[in-house]
Amino acid sequence: MSVMTPEKSILAYFNHFIVSNFSYLLDEIDGYLYYFGGTAGVITITGIAAAATYYLKSRPIPEKPLVPLDNQAPILEGPDHIHVSKFYKEAKNGKFISYITENVRTLYQTFREGAYSSNNGPCLGWRETLTSPYQWINYDEALLRAKNFGAGMIALGARPKQLIGIYSQNRPEWILYEQGCYSFSLVVVPLYDTLGPEACAFIMRQTEMSLVVVEDDAKALMLLDKAPPTLKIIVSIKPIRQHTLERARSRGIQIFSFIDVEKLGAKGNHPEVPPVSEDLCTVCYTSGTTGNPKGVMLTHGNVVAGVCAVILQMGEHRIRAGDVMISFLPLAHMFERCCENGIYYVGGCVGFYSGDIKELTNDLKMLKPTVMPAVPRLLNRVYDKIQNEIASSAIKRTLFNMALKAKEKELSRGIMRRNGCWDKLVFKKVHQAFGGNLRLMVVGSAPLAGNVLTFMRCALGCLVLEGYGQTECTGAISLTVQGDYVPNHVGPPVSCNAVKLVDVPEMEYFASQNTGEVCVRGSNVFHGYYKDPEKTAEAVDSEGWH
Repeated sequence: MSVMTPEKSILAYFNHFIVSNFSYLLDEIDGYLYYFGGTAGVITITGIAAAATYYLKSRPIPEKPLVPLDNQAPILEGPDHIHVSKFYKEAKNGKFISYITENVRTLYQTFREGAYSSNNGPCLGWRETLTSPYQWINYDEALLRAKNFGAGMIALGARPKQLIGIYSQNRPEWILYEQGCYSFSLVVVPLYDTLGPEACAFIMRQTEMSLVVVEDDAKALMLLDKAPPTLKIIVSIKPIRQHTLERARSRGIQIFSFIDVEKLGAKGNHPEVPPVSEDLCTVCYTSGTTGNPKGVMLTHGNVVAGVCAVILQMGEHRIRAGDVMISFLPLAHMFERCCENGIYYVGGCVGFYSGDIKELTNDLKMLKPTVMPAVPRLLNRVYDKIQNEIASSAIKRTLFNMALKAKEKELSRGIMRRNGCWDKLVFKKVHQAFGGNLRLMVVGSAPLAGNVLTFMRCALGCLVLEGYGQTECTGAISLTVQGDYVPNHVGPPVSCNAVKLVDVPEMEYFASQNTGEVCVRGSNVFHGYYKDPEKTAEAVDSEGWH
Protein backbone atom coordinates (compact mmCIF):
# COMPACT_ATOMS: atom_id res chain seq x y z
CA MET A 1 0.00 0.00 0.00
CA SER A 2 1.50 3.36 -1.04
CA VAL A 3 1.59 6.21 1.48
CA MET A 4 0.87 9.73 0.23
CA THR A 5 3.37 12.29 1.51
CA PRO A 6 2.08 15.59 2.95
CA GLU A 7 3.47 17.42 -0.10
CA LYS A 8 1.65 15.13 -2.52
CA SER A 9 -1.61 15.20 -0.55
CA ILE A 10 -1.68 19.01 -0.50
CA LEU A 11 -0.96 19.19 -4.24
CA ALA A 12 -3.60 16.58 -5.01
CA TYR A 13 -6.20 18.39 -2.93
CA PHE A 14 -5.35 21.77 -4.46
CA ASN A 15 -5.50 20.40 -8.01
CA HIS A 16 -8.84 18.65 -7.38
CA PHE A 17 -10.29 21.74 -5.71
CA ILE A 18 -9.35 24.03 -8.62
CA VAL A 19 -10.75 21.69 -11.28
CA SER A 20 -14.01 20.75 -9.56
CA ASN A 21 -14.89 24.21 -8.25
CA PHE A 22 -13.72 26.49 -11.05
CA SER A 23 -17.17 27.93 -11.97
CA TYR A 24 -18.12 28.34 -8.33
CA LEU A 25 -14.89 30.21 -7.65
CA LEU A 26 -15.61 32.63 -10.48
CA ASP A 27 -19.02 33.41 -9.00
CA GLU A 28 -17.64 33.89 -5.51
CA ILE A 29 -14.84 36.24 -6.49
CA ASP A 30 -16.81 38.11 -9.10
CA GLY A 31 -16.49 41.26 -7.07
CA TYR A 32 -12.77 40.94 -6.85
CA LEU A 33 -12.03 40.18 -10.51
CA TYR A 34 -10.76 43.70 -11.01
CA TYR A 35 -7.92 43.08 -8.56
CA PHE A 36 -6.94 39.85 -10.31
CA GLY A 37 -6.94 41.41 -13.77
CA GLY A 38 -10.41 40.22 -14.65
CA THR A 39 -11.51 36.74 -15.68
CA ALA A 40 -8.41 36.37 -17.87
CA GLY A 41 -6.24 37.06 -14.83
CA VAL A 42 -7.96 34.41 -12.76
CA ILE A 43 -7.60 31.91 -15.60
CA THR A 44 -3.92 32.83 -15.89
CA ILE A 45 -3.33 32.38 -12.17
CA THR A 46 -5.20 29.08 -12.23
CA GLY A 47 -3.12 27.95 -15.19
CA ILE A 48 0.09 28.87 -13.42
CA ALA A 49 -1.05 26.97 -10.34
CA ALA A 50 -1.90 23.92 -12.45
CA ALA A 51 1.46 24.15 -14.23
CA ALA A 52 3.24 24.38 -10.89
CA THR A 53 1.30 21.36 -9.67
CA TYR A 54 2.25 19.40 -12.79
CA TYR A 55 5.91 20.37 -12.48
CA LEU A 56 6.12 19.37 -8.82
CA LYS A 57 4.56 16.03 -9.69
CA SER A 58 6.69 15.29 -12.76
CA ARG A 59 9.96 17.06 -12.01
CA PRO A 60 13.02 14.86 -12.54
CA ILE A 61 14.67 13.37 -9.48
CA PRO A 62 18.47 13.02 -9.34
CA GLU A 63 19.76 9.47 -9.39
CA LYS A 64 21.63 8.40 -6.29
CA PRO A 65 25.22 7.27 -7.04
CA LEU A 66 26.01 3.71 -6.04
CA VAL A 67 29.20 4.79 -4.27
CA PRO A 68 30.59 8.13 -3.04
CA LEU A 69 31.85 9.73 -6.23
CA ASP A 70 34.91 11.14 -4.49
CA ASN A 71 35.87 7.72 -3.10
CA GLN A 72 34.93 5.08 -5.67
CA ALA A 73 37.85 2.67 -5.19
CA PRO A 74 39.24 1.91 -1.70
CA ILE A 75 43.02 1.56 -1.44
CA LEU A 76 44.42 -1.37 0.54
CA GLU A 77 47.04 -0.72 3.17
CA GLY A 78 50.60 -1.24 2.00
CA PRO A 79 53.20 0.26 -0.30
CA ASP A 80 51.58 -0.89 -3.57
CA HIS A 81 48.46 1.35 -3.35
CA ILE A 82 46.22 -1.46 -4.58
CA HIS A 83 42.74 -0.28 -5.62
CA VAL A 84 39.78 -2.60 -5.08
CA SER A 85 36.02 -2.58 -5.61
CA LYS A 86 33.35 -1.27 -3.25
CA PHE A 87 30.84 -3.72 -4.71
CA TYR A 88 32.20 -6.75 -2.83
CA LYS A 89 32.59 -6.53 0.93
CA GLU A 90 35.49 -9.01 0.98
CA ALA A 91 37.53 -6.91 -1.47
CA LYS A 92 39.05 -5.03 1.46
CA ASN A 93 40.50 -8.38 2.57
CA GLY A 94 42.14 -8.95 -0.79
CA LYS A 95 39.46 -11.34 -2.06
CA PHE A 96 37.54 -11.30 -5.35
CA ILE A 97 34.07 -12.28 -6.43
CA SER A 98 33.95 -15.45 -8.53
CA TYR A 99 30.21 -16.04 -8.86
CA ILE A 100 26.86 -14.76 -7.62
CA THR A 101 25.04 -18.08 -7.22
CA GLU A 102 26.80 -21.12 -5.80
CA ASN A 103 25.41 -23.56 -8.38
CA VAL A 104 26.04 -21.29 -11.38
CA ARG A 105 29.79 -21.32 -12.01
CA THR A 106 30.18 -22.27 -15.68
CA LEU A 107 28.76 -20.98 -18.96
CA TYR A 108 26.97 -24.31 -19.30
CA GLN A 109 25.10 -23.45 -16.09
CA THR A 110 24.53 -19.74 -16.83
CA PHE A 111 22.60 -20.54 -20.00
CA ARG A 112 20.35 -22.96 -18.15
CA GLU A 113 19.85 -20.42 -15.39
CA GLY A 114 18.66 -17.99 -18.06
CA ALA A 115 16.22 -20.54 -19.45
CA TYR A 116 14.73 -20.90 -15.97
CA SER A 117 14.67 -17.15 -15.21
CA SER A 118 12.97 -16.35 -18.52
CA ASN A 119 10.43 -19.17 -18.15
CA ASN A 120 11.64 -20.50 -21.51
CA GLY A 121 11.37 -17.09 -23.11
CA PRO A 122 12.80 -15.96 -26.46
CA CYS A 123 16.54 -16.45 -26.71
CA LEU A 124 18.08 -16.06 -30.19
CA GLY A 125 16.64 -13.79 -32.89
CA TRP A 126 17.45 -13.11 -36.53
CA ARG A 127 15.73 -12.00 -39.72
CA GLU A 128 15.97 -13.38 -43.20
CA THR A 129 15.86 -10.05 -45.07
CA LEU A 130 16.12 -6.35 -44.28
CA THR A 131 12.36 -5.97 -44.65
CA SER A 132 11.32 -8.97 -42.58
CA PRO A 133 10.69 -8.93 -38.81
CA TYR A 134 12.86 -10.76 -36.30
CA GLN A 135 12.03 -14.38 -35.66
CA TRP A 136 13.04 -16.17 -32.48
CA ILE A 137 13.83 -19.52 -30.96
CA ASN A 138 13.25 -19.93 -27.24
CA TYR A 139 15.70 -21.17 -24.63
CA ASP A 140 14.57 -24.79 -24.59
CA GLU A 141 14.87 -25.08 -28.37
CA ALA A 142 18.30 -23.43 -28.28
CA LEU A 143 19.45 -25.84 -25.57
CA LEU A 144 18.16 -28.87 -27.47
CA ARG A 145 19.77 -27.80 -30.75
CA ALA A 146 23.04 -26.97 -28.98
CA LYS A 147 23.10 -30.36 -27.27
CA ASN A 148 22.40 -32.10 -30.58
CA PHE A 149 25.15 -30.16 -32.32
CA GLY A 150 27.60 -30.96 -29.54
CA ALA A 151 26.63 -34.62 -29.68
CA GLY A 152 27.11 -34.52 -33.45
CA MET A 153 30.67 -33.25 -32.99
CA ILE A 154 31.29 -36.09 -30.53
CA ALA A 155 29.92 -38.55 -33.10
CA LEU A 156 32.41 -37.13 -35.61
CA GLY A 157 35.29 -37.85 -33.26
CA ALA A 158 35.61 -34.82 -30.98
CA ARG A 159 36.47 -35.49 -27.34
CA PRO A 160 36.15 -33.44 -24.11
CA LYS A 161 38.94 -30.84 -23.65
CA GLN A 162 39.51 -30.74 -27.42
CA LEU A 163 39.85 -27.33 -29.10
CA ILE A 164 37.15 -26.67 -31.72
CA GLY A 165 37.33 -23.70 -34.10
CA ILE A 166 34.69 -21.35 -35.44
CA TYR A 167 35.06 -18.86 -38.28
CA SER A 168 31.80 -16.94 -38.69
CA GLN A 169 30.04 -13.63 -38.28
CA ASN A 170 27.61 -13.25 -35.39
CA ARG A 171 24.53 -15.39 -35.91
CA PRO A 172 22.39 -17.84 -33.88
CA GLU A 173 24.49 -20.82 -34.98
CA TRP A 174 27.53 -19.23 -33.28
CA ILE A 175 25.75 -19.57 -29.93
CA LEU A 176 24.44 -23.06 -30.73
CA TYR A 177 28.03 -24.09 -31.52
CA GLU A 178 29.31 -22.40 -28.33
CA GLN A 179 26.76 -24.04 -26.05
CA GLY A 180 27.20 -27.31 -27.94
CA CYS A 181 30.89 -27.17 -27.03
CA TYR A 182 30.12 -26.48 -23.37
CA SER A 183 27.68 -29.40 -23.24
CA PHE A 184 30.62 -31.75 -23.82
CA SER A 185 33.49 -29.78 -22.22
CA LEU A 186 34.91 -28.78 -25.61
CA VAL A 187 36.95 -25.57 -25.91
CA VAL A 188 35.87 -22.66 -28.13
CA VAL A 189 38.53 -21.17 -30.45
CA PRO A 190 37.30 -18.23 -32.58
CA LEU A 191 38.91 -17.25 -35.89
CA TYR A 192 38.18 -13.91 -37.55
CA ASP A 193 38.94 -11.98 -40.72
CA THR A 194 41.22 -9.31 -39.25
CA LEU A 195 43.63 -12.00 -38.08
CA GLY A 196 44.46 -12.73 -41.72
CA PRO A 197 44.98 -16.11 -43.46
CA GLU A 198 48.50 -16.68 -42.11
CA ALA A 199 47.45 -16.06 -38.51
CA CYS A 200 44.45 -18.38 -38.92
CA ALA A 201 46.78 -21.05 -40.28
CA PHE A 202 49.10 -20.57 -37.28
CA ILE A 203 46.19 -20.97 -34.85
CA MET A 204 44.99 -24.16 -36.53
CA ARG A 205 48.52 -25.59 -36.39
CA GLN A 206 49.21 -24.59 -32.80
CA THR A 207 45.89 -25.94 -31.51
CA GLU A 208 46.13 -29.04 -33.75
CA MET A 209 42.60 -28.23 -34.82
CA SER A 210 40.78 -31.16 -36.41
CA LEU A 211 37.27 -29.67 -36.61
CA VAL A 212 36.20 -26.13 -37.45
CA VAL A 213 32.79 -24.54 -38.02
CA VAL A 214 32.61 -21.97 -40.83
CA GLU A 215 29.89 -19.62 -41.99
CA ASP A 216 30.06 -20.08 -45.75
CA ASP A 217 31.88 -21.30 -48.83
CA ALA A 218 34.36 -18.40 -48.94
CA LYS A 219 35.59 -19.05 -45.40
CA ALA A 220 35.81 -22.78 -46.07
CA LEU A 221 37.98 -22.11 -49.13
CA MET A 222 40.27 -19.81 -47.18
CA LEU A 223 40.85 -22.47 -44.53
CA LEU A 224 41.37 -25.16 -47.15
CA ASP A 225 44.16 -23.08 -48.68
CA LYS A 226 45.97 -22.98 -45.33
CA ALA A 227 44.75 -26.22 -43.75
CA PRO A 228 47.28 -28.08 -41.59
CA PRO A 229 47.41 -31.90 -41.75
CA THR A 230 45.40 -32.11 -38.52
CA LEU A 231 42.27 -30.56 -40.06
CA LYS A 232 39.83 -33.35 -40.93
CA ILE A 233 36.32 -31.87 -40.71
CA ILE A 234 34.71 -28.58 -41.74
CA VAL A 235 31.12 -27.86 -40.72
CA SER A 236 29.44 -25.15 -42.79
CA ILE A 237 26.42 -23.14 -41.72
CA LYS A 238 25.56 -22.12 -45.30
CA PRO A 239 25.59 -24.27 -48.47
CA ILE A 240 28.95 -25.23 -50.00
CA ARG A 241 29.68 -25.33 -53.74
CA GLN A 242 30.50 -28.63 -55.41
CA HIS A 243 33.93 -27.32 -56.41
CA THR A 244 34.77 -26.67 -52.75
CA LEU A 245 33.55 -30.13 -51.73
CA GLU A 246 35.81 -31.73 -54.33
CA ARG A 247 38.77 -29.63 -53.25
CA ALA A 248 38.25 -30.66 -49.64
CA ARG A 249 37.92 -34.30 -50.62
CA SER A 250 41.23 -34.15 -52.47
CA ARG A 251 42.87 -33.02 -49.24
CA GLY A 252 41.23 -35.70 -47.14
CA ILE A 253 38.86 -33.25 -45.45
CA GLN A 254 35.15 -33.93 -44.98
CA ILE A 255 32.57 -31.13 -45.14
CA PHE A 256 29.25 -31.40 -43.32
CA SER A 257 26.35 -28.99 -43.06
CA PHE A 258 25.50 -27.56 -39.64
CA ILE A 259 22.00 -29.05 -39.81
CA ASP A 260 23.37 -32.50 -40.68
CA VAL A 261 25.63 -32.45 -37.63
CA GLU A 262 22.62 -31.56 -35.48
CA LYS A 263 20.68 -34.48 -36.96
CA LEU A 264 23.63 -36.81 -36.41
CA GLY A 265 23.77 -35.83 -32.75
CA ALA A 266 20.02 -36.25 -32.29
CA LYS A 267 20.24 -39.85 -33.53
CA GLY A 268 23.01 -40.92 -31.18
CA ASN A 269 23.12 -41.55 -27.45
CA HIS A 270 25.81 -39.24 -26.14
CA PRO A 271 25.40 -38.18 -22.49
CA GLU A 272 26.47 -34.62 -21.81
CA VAL A 273 29.85 -33.98 -20.18
CA PRO A 274 29.38 -30.62 -18.42
CA PRO A 275 32.50 -28.65 -17.50
CA VAL A 276 33.56 -27.44 -14.05
CA SER A 277 34.65 -23.88 -13.33
CA GLU A 278 38.36 -24.77 -13.55
CA ASP A 279 37.98 -26.23 -17.05
CA LEU A 280 39.20 -24.32 -20.08
CA CYS A 281 36.32 -22.44 -21.70
CA THR A 282 38.01 -20.69 -24.62
CA VAL A 283 41.35 -19.91 -26.19
CA CYS A 284 40.94 -16.40 -27.54
CA TYR A 285 43.75 -15.30 -29.85
CA THR A 286 44.83 -11.67 -29.77
CA SER A 287 46.23 -10.07 -32.91
CA GLY A 288 49.55 -8.72 -31.68
CA THR A 289 51.31 -5.86 -33.46
CA THR A 290 54.24 -8.13 -34.30
CA GLY A 291 54.75 -11.87 -34.56
CA ASN A 292 52.18 -14.60 -34.20
CA PRO A 293 48.94 -14.10 -32.26
CA LYS A 294 48.87 -15.30 -28.65
CA GLY A 295 46.19 -17.69 -27.42
CA VAL A 296 44.69 -16.39 -24.17
CA MET A 297 43.47 -19.32 -22.05
CA LEU A 298 40.32 -18.49 -20.10
CA THR A 299 38.42 -20.90 -17.86
CA HIS A 300 34.69 -21.02 -17.24
CA GLY A 301 35.44 -19.56 -13.81
CA ASN A 302 37.26 -16.62 -15.39
CA VAL A 303 34.34 -15.70 -17.63
CA VAL A 304 31.64 -16.20 -15.00
CA ALA A 305 33.61 -14.02 -12.57
CA GLY A 306 33.92 -11.26 -15.15
CA VAL A 307 30.23 -11.40 -16.09
CA CYS A 308 29.03 -11.41 -12.47
CA ALA A 309 31.27 -8.50 -11.48
CA VAL A 310 29.93 -6.33 -14.31
CA ILE A 311 26.31 -7.21 -13.48
CA LEU A 312 26.89 -6.11 -9.87
CA GLN A 313 28.51 -2.85 -10.96
CA MET A 314 25.51 -1.96 -13.13
CA GLY A 315 23.53 -1.43 -9.93
CA GLU A 316 19.85 -0.61 -10.37
CA HIS A 317 20.27 -0.65 -14.15
CA ARG A 318 21.66 -4.19 -14.29
CA ILE A 319 20.59 -6.48 -17.09
CA ARG A 320 17.56 -8.65 -16.41
CA ALA A 321 15.08 -11.09 -17.91
CA GLY A 322 13.13 -9.34 -20.65
CA ASP A 323 16.08 -7.31 -21.88
CA VAL A 324 16.79 -7.37 -25.61
CA MET A 325 20.37 -6.96 -26.81
CA ILE A 326 21.65 -6.26 -30.33
CA SER A 327 24.60 -8.41 -31.39
CA PHE A 328 26.90 -6.81 -33.97
CA LEU A 329 30.36 -6.53 -32.37
CA PRO A 330 32.51 -9.60 -33.19
CA LEU A 331 31.82 -12.64 -31.04
CA ALA A 332 35.46 -13.54 -31.64
CA HIS A 333 36.33 -10.84 -29.05
CA MET A 334 35.74 -11.24 -25.33
CA PHE A 335 33.89 -7.92 -24.97
CA GLU A 336 30.96 -9.20 -27.03
CA ARG A 337 31.21 -12.75 -25.64
CA CYS A 338 30.89 -11.47 -22.07
CA CYS A 339 27.99 -9.15 -22.96
CA GLU A 340 26.03 -11.95 -24.60
CA ASN A 341 26.74 -14.52 -21.91
CA GLY A 342 25.61 -11.98 -19.33
CA ILE A 343 22.30 -11.56 -21.17
CA TYR A 344 21.80 -15.34 -21.37
CA TYR A 345 22.62 -15.64 -17.66
CA VAL A 346 19.74 -13.35 -16.63
CA GLY A 347 17.26 -14.73 -19.17
CA GLY A 348 17.33 -11.92 -21.72
CA CYS A 349 17.41 -12.39 -25.47
CA VAL A 350 19.85 -11.47 -28.25
CA GLY A 351 18.91 -10.34 -31.74
CA PHE A 352 21.66 -10.61 -34.36
CA TYR A 353 22.31 -7.90 -36.89
CA SER A 354 21.78 -8.64 -40.57
CA GLY A 355 25.51 -9.01 -41.26
CA ASP A 356 25.97 -5.66 -42.99
CA ILE A 357 27.16 -2.93 -40.63
CA LYS A 358 25.77 -0.30 -43.03
CA GLU A 359 22.29 -1.62 -42.22
CA LEU A 360 22.76 -1.52 -38.44
CA THR A 361 20.30 1.37 -38.03
CA ASN A 362 17.71 -0.67 -39.92
CA ASP A 363 18.33 -3.61 -37.58
CA LEU A 364 18.10 -1.39 -34.49
CA LYS A 365 14.78 0.10 -35.57
CA MET A 366 13.33 -3.35 -36.17
CA LEU A 367 14.74 -5.03 -33.04
CA LYS A 368 14.24 -2.12 -30.60
CA PRO A 369 16.91 -3.30 -28.15
CA THR A 370 17.02 -2.27 -24.50
CA VAL A 371 20.73 -3.07 -24.10
CA MET A 372 23.59 -2.37 -26.49
CA PRO A 373 27.35 -2.81 -26.32
CA ALA A 374 29.13 -0.21 -28.45
CA VAL A 375 32.56 0.98 -29.52
CA PRO A 376 33.86 4.55 -29.98
CA ARG A 377 34.12 4.25 -33.74
CA LEU A 378 30.36 3.76 -34.06
CA LEU A 379 29.46 6.54 -31.62
CA ASN A 380 31.91 8.94 -33.25
CA ARG A 381 30.12 8.39 -36.57
CA VAL A 382 26.76 9.16 -34.98
CA TYR A 383 28.15 12.31 -33.38
CA ASP A 384 29.84 13.51 -36.58
CA LYS A 385 26.71 12.89 -38.65
CA ILE A 386 24.60 15.00 -36.30
CA GLN A 387 27.20 17.78 -36.24
CA ASN A 388 27.18 17.85 -40.04
CA GLU A 389 23.37 18.03 -40.12
CA ILE A 390 23.14 21.04 -37.81
CA ALA A 391 26.11 22.88 -39.36
CA SER A 392 24.05 24.04 -42.35
CA SER A 393 21.34 25.75 -40.31
CA ALA A 394 21.88 28.45 -37.70
CA ILE A 395 18.43 27.80 -36.24
CA LYS A 396 19.04 24.06 -35.92
CA ARG A 397 22.47 24.66 -34.44
CA THR A 398 21.16 27.16 -31.88
CA LEU A 399 18.27 24.91 -30.84
CA PHE A 400 20.57 21.89 -30.64
CA ASN A 401 23.12 23.71 -28.46
CA MET A 402 20.36 24.99 -26.17
CA ALA A 403 19.03 21.45 -25.77
CA LEU A 404 22.48 20.00 -25.16
CA LYS A 405 23.35 22.61 -22.53
CA ALA A 406 20.05 22.02 -20.75
CA LYS A 407 20.63 18.27 -20.70
CA GLU A 408 24.25 18.71 -19.58
CA LYS A 409 22.99 20.81 -16.69
CA GLU A 410 20.62 18.01 -15.71
CA LEU A 411 23.45 15.48 -15.91
CA SER A 412 25.57 17.64 -13.60
CA ARG A 413 22.73 17.36 -11.07
CA GLY A 414 22.59 13.57 -11.47
CA ILE A 415 19.42 13.60 -13.59
CA MET A 416 19.18 11.08 -16.41
CA ARG A 417 15.94 10.90 -18.39
CA ARG A 418 14.45 10.88 -21.88
CA ASN A 419 10.98 12.27 -21.24
CA GLY A 420 11.78 15.98 -21.04
CA CYS A 421 10.78 18.62 -23.55
CA TRP A 422 14.25 18.68 -25.14
CA ASP A 423 14.12 14.91 -25.62
CA LYS A 424 10.86 15.26 -27.52
CA LEU A 425 11.81 18.36 -29.50
CA VAL A 426 15.47 17.73 -30.37
CA PHE A 427 16.74 14.27 -29.47
CA LYS A 428 13.77 12.13 -30.56
CA LYS A 429 15.47 11.15 -33.84
CA VAL A 430 18.53 9.93 -31.95
CA HIS A 431 16.31 7.79 -29.69
CA GLN A 432 14.55 6.32 -32.71
CA ALA A 433 17.81 5.65 -34.57
CA PHE A 434 18.74 3.28 -31.74
CA GLY A 435 15.31 1.65 -31.71
CA GLY A 436 13.57 3.85 -29.15
CA ASN A 437 13.79 1.47 -26.16
CA LEU A 438 17.46 1.69 -25.21
CA ARG A 439 18.03 1.90 -21.44
CA LEU A 440 21.64 0.74 -21.12
CA MET A 441 24.75 1.09 -23.28
CA VAL A 442 28.21 -0.21 -22.42
CA VAL A 443 31.16 1.26 -24.33
CA GLY A 444 34.54 -0.44 -24.57
CA SER A 445 37.51 -1.48 -26.73
CA ALA A 446 39.04 2.02 -26.98
CA PRO A 447 38.83 5.43 -25.23
CA LEU A 448 35.76 7.51 -26.07
CA ALA A 449 36.18 11.28 -26.31
CA GLY A 450 34.55 13.03 -23.37
CA ASN A 451 32.40 15.33 -25.51
CA VAL A 452 31.04 12.36 -27.47
CA LEU A 453 30.28 10.39 -24.30
CA THR A 454 28.46 13.35 -22.74
CA PHE A 455 26.52 13.89 -25.95
CA MET A 456 25.40 10.23 -26.06
CA ARG A 457 24.28 10.40 -22.44
CA CYS A 458 22.28 13.56 -23.14
CA ALA A 459 20.84 12.46 -26.48
CA LEU A 460 19.91 8.90 -25.52
CA GLY A 461 18.75 9.74 -22.01
CA CYS A 462 19.89 6.35 -20.77
CA LEU A 463 22.77 4.99 -18.71
CA VAL A 464 25.93 4.94 -20.83
CA LEU A 465 28.80 3.18 -19.06
CA GLU A 466 32.41 3.21 -20.21
CA GLY A 467 34.83 0.47 -19.27
CA TYR A 468 38.43 -0.59 -19.64
CA GLY A 469 39.49 -4.17 -20.18
CA GLN A 470 41.81 -6.71 -21.75
CA THR A 471 41.36 -10.13 -23.30
CA GLU A 472 43.78 -11.46 -20.66
CA CYS A 473 41.36 -10.26 -17.97
CA THR A 474 38.31 -11.81 -19.69
CA GLY A 475 36.76 -8.44 -20.43
CA ALA A 476 36.19 -5.60 -18.02
CA ILE A 477 38.79 -4.45 -15.49
CA SER A 478 36.99 -1.25 -14.52
CA LEU A 479 33.60 0.27 -15.29
CA THR A 480 31.88 3.57 -14.58
CA VAL A 481 28.87 3.56 -12.27
CA GLN A 482 25.38 5.02 -12.24
CA GLY A 483 25.24 8.59 -10.98
CA ASP A 484 28.75 9.43 -12.23
CA TYR A 485 28.40 11.43 -15.42
CA VAL A 486 31.88 12.97 -15.50
CA PRO A 487 33.63 11.84 -18.73
CA ASN A 488 37.26 10.95 -19.50
CA HIS A 489 37.68 8.12 -17.01
CA VAL A 490 36.77 4.43 -16.93
CA GLY A 491 35.47 4.03 -13.40
CA PRO A 492 36.56 1.96 -10.41
CA PRO A 493 37.73 -1.67 -10.56
CA VAL A 494 35.07 -4.34 -10.93
CA SER A 495 34.73 -6.73 -8.00
CA CYS A 496 36.53 -9.68 -9.60
CA ASN A 497 39.91 -7.92 -9.66
CA ALA A 498 42.25 -5.43 -8.01
CA VAL A 499 44.31 -2.83 -9.84
CA LYS A 500 47.65 -1.20 -9.11
CA LEU A 501 50.12 1.02 -10.95
CA VAL A 502 53.75 0.02 -11.42
CA ASP A 503 56.59 2.46 -12.11
CA VAL A 504 57.96 2.69 -15.65
CA PRO A 505 61.03 4.92 -15.05
CA GLU A 506 62.22 4.95 -18.66
CA MET A 507 58.92 6.61 -19.63
CA GLU A 508 58.87 8.79 -16.50
CA TYR A 509 55.74 7.06 -15.19
CA PHE A 510 55.64 6.76 -11.40
CA ALA A 511 52.89 5.25 -9.29
CA SER A 512 53.45 7.93 -6.65
CA GLN A 513 52.31 10.46 -9.26
CA ASN A 514 49.28 8.33 -10.16
CA THR A 515 50.80 7.19 -13.46
CA GLY A 516 52.33 3.87 -14.43
CA GLU A 517 51.70 0.48 -15.98
CA VAL A 518 48.26 -0.90 -15.11
CA CYS A 519 48.56 -4.30 -13.42
CA VAL A 520 45.63 -6.55 -12.56
CA ARG A 521 45.12 -9.52 -10.26
CA GLY A 522 41.88 -11.39 -9.72
CA SER A 523 39.52 -14.24 -10.51
CA ASN A 524 39.13 -12.98 -14.09
CA VAL A 525 42.85 -13.08 -14.95
CA PHE A 526 43.81 -15.66 -17.59
CA HIS A 527 45.71 -18.89 -17.06
CA GLY A 528 48.48 -18.16 -19.52
CA TYR A 529 49.13 -18.17 -23.24
CA TYR A 530 48.45 -21.44 -25.03
CA LYS A 531 51.66 -23.45 -25.50
CA ASP A 532 53.78 -20.38 -24.75
CA PRO A 533 55.25 -20.56 -21.22
CA GLU A 534 57.88 -17.90 -21.96
CA LYS A 535 55.36 -15.20 -22.87
CA THR A 536 53.17 -16.32 -19.96
CA ALA A 537 56.07 -15.80 -17.54
CA GLU A 538 56.63 -12.34 -19.01
CA ALA A 539 52.95 -11.43 -18.61
CA VAL A 540 52.15 -12.80 -15.13
CA ASP A 541 54.42 -12.51 -12.09
CA SER A 542 54.78 -14.92 -9.18
CA GLU A 543 52.03 -13.14 -7.21
CA GLY A 544 49.52 -13.42 -10.05
CA TRP A 545 49.73 -9.82 -11.26
CA HIS A 546 49.24 -9.34 -14.99
